[in-house]
Order: sequence, then C-alpha cells, then structure tokens
Amino acid sequence: MSASTVSVRPITASEHRAHLEQYPEASFLQLPAWAEVKKEWTAEYLGWFRDSALVGSALVLHRPTPVVKYTLAYIPEGPVFDWERVDFNEFLKPMIAHLKKNRVFMIKMGAPLIRRVWKAADVRKALSQGSAALISELPEASASARADFVAASLRANGWRKEEAGEDFNVGQPEFQARIPLKDDDGAQLDVDGVLAQMNQNARRETRKAASGPLDVTVGSYEDIARFHTLYRETAERDNFTGRPQSYFETMFTALNNHKPGTCTVYVASHEGVDLAAAVRVHSGEGAWYVYGASSAVERKLFAPKALMHRMISDSVAEGCSFLDQGGVSGTLSKEHHLAGLTLFKTTLGCDVVQTLGEWDLTLNKFFTTAYEFYMKKRGK
Repeated sequence: MSASTVSVRPITASEHRAHLEQYPEASFLQLPAWAEVKKEWTAEYLGWFRDSALVGSALVLHRPTPVVKYTLAYIPEGPVFDWERVDFNEFLKPMIAHLKKNRVFMIKMGAPLIRRVWKAADVRKALSQGSAALISELPEASASARADFVAASLRANGWRKEEAGEDFNVGQPEFQARIPLKDDDGAQLDVDGVLAQMNQNARRETRKAASGPLDVTVGSYEDIARFHTLYRETAERDNFTGRPQSYFETMFTALNNHKPGTCTVYVASHEGVDLAAAVRVHSGEGAWYVYGASSAVERKLFAPKALMHRMISDSVAEGCSFLDQGGVSGTLSKEHHLAGLTLFKTTLGCDVVQTLGEWDLTLNKFFTTAYEFYMKKRGK
C-alpha cells in the first residue's frame, strides 16, 4: 500500500468516539450513544486508515429489508474527516466497496458541510416585504465554494440528492435555523450579544420571561415525565404524532452515559404548574434544541422564551458556536404553511444555514427501486 492510499475497515465504538474528539464541530448524530437511541437500526463503526493512522470515522446505521439480507446504510452528518482538505473521493471509494460487499443496497449520506448562510435580519425583512420567493434568491452572508465543489463531484460520481422543496423532505432538513453564539471573527458572544440578534419584540419578551416569576429548572431523569405530559398536550393541540416517553428516557440515559450534561431537560413552571419544557443536546461546539413543549395557559408569562434564555445562557457558558433550532422551509412565500415557522425562528435571531443535504448512492438497483416505491406509498 502506498503512503497516499486510504483503506476502510470496521473499528470499535470506543475508537470512533476517540476520533470524534478531534472534531468538535461534528454532530451529536455521529455519537455512538445516538446508535443506542435508534434501536430499530443496527450500528456499524467504520475507520479510515492511512497506513496505521486513523484519519476518518463514521457511525453507519443499517436498516434491513424484510426476508432478504440487504440493508439501507445511513450515515447521519458524516463521515467525519477533513472534508475541506482531503480528497473526499479517495475516502468514499473504499467505503462504498466495503458496504457493497456487505450487502448494502443503498447508501444515504449527510455530508457535514455548510453551503450558504443567510442572516436572520435579512430573512425577516424578505418575509415581511415579500421581496423573494425562495431563501436561495437572497444575497447570502457567506458561501462555500468547497461545498459547491463537493456537491458537483458527488453528482458526477452517481450520488443523487432530492432537491429541497417548500416542505420538509424525509431525513435531516437541508435548511436549518441556528442562533449564532459567536461573532463573525469567532469570538464568543455574551448573552446580551446573542439577544441583540433577535427582533425587538422577541428580545423584550425573552428578557421579561427570564426576569419574571417563572421557575426554570434543569431536570433529571425523573422530570422526563413532566416534559412528556406537556409534549403530549402539544402534540394533540398541533395535530402531530408524538414519540413515547420511553424514547426520551432512552435518549437522556444514552447521551448522558456518553458524557454527563450532553442531554438536558428544562422545565419552566409557575406556582407549581408546568408551563413549558424542552430537551437540549450539547456536543463539542454545538448545541441543539431538539424538542419543545408548552401549555396553552399563562401565555403572557412567555415560558418558552424563558427556556430559550436559559438554553442560550448555558450554551454560551459551554463555549458553543451555535444553538440549532431545527429545520425551516426554503420558501419565503407568506402563503406557505411553513412561512410562519421561518418568521418565528428568525425573530429569535436564527440565521438560516443551508447544509449540503443528504445524498443517496444506489448499489443494488432492484432493492433501491422497491425501497423508494415503499417510501412513496408510505408518504401518501
């Protein structure tokens, strides 16, 4: 093997975890603990080696097809290596060969690169004025030529990506809302600096909630039941199918077994009545507001914003670069049913970040066609 050749072979969860420590920007979706949460998938850990040095790693989640022993291989926010500098095609080829040999019919990969960023204030203004139909039509605050090059190269090598539409696609959203916790030069903002990115009303309400009569606490495992009570109420009110309490108990246990404080439950209450609750994940330089819930009573106390203030304060204290608020639509049409979500998140100071998105590579056409037919029928 030449000095420039990269090989791929299975590694242990511990080896993968140790490699992730070199990449504080990596998503929590690559943690071995996340595989413990996704129990319906089977985990595999792959390592990229140059000679004997581990230079890349990935958590690969496998979902089997019925009867026959083929799997869909999903790599959430990975693989983890230096996408900015290495020959990523050199890294992907041995991975593809390994997975194909092990009866994978399709690879789904969320390459961890940022393509473009739009500032919260610019998106808010465009939504209010109706000056653009899509976020991509706005002048961006930053853009990555490297990410565009990677996207073009993946497409040229047979990878496919479902283009982001007005509604959310299956998987991780391509457009994400993130509150910056550092300035453009990389210096950590204080809480007031973060709040300054909000619009005037959101900033006023957040400060009022934080200084008001609410009791905001960091919960323990036993408080997941309190969160889930509000979560069920929110699901019924907003007409979505919620997850069972056991899912959040597993998440809390697995992530905090990895490192205490990785998963946090927050509860805001008033005179003994729970009004809002949230689940936040912290890993490396990132923080993610992954689930939220609220009561329909005492709205004027702004309990969700009190939780937001506490999450921002904790994330700043931990040195995080951003607090992720989840996905948004790529549309700026006022009539679209997701426009209100984008407006709400940008009033909280969220920039809109376009990721590289999730890419698929077919290794077995027959099973891929059958899988895609099943997914289309399930989505109807």
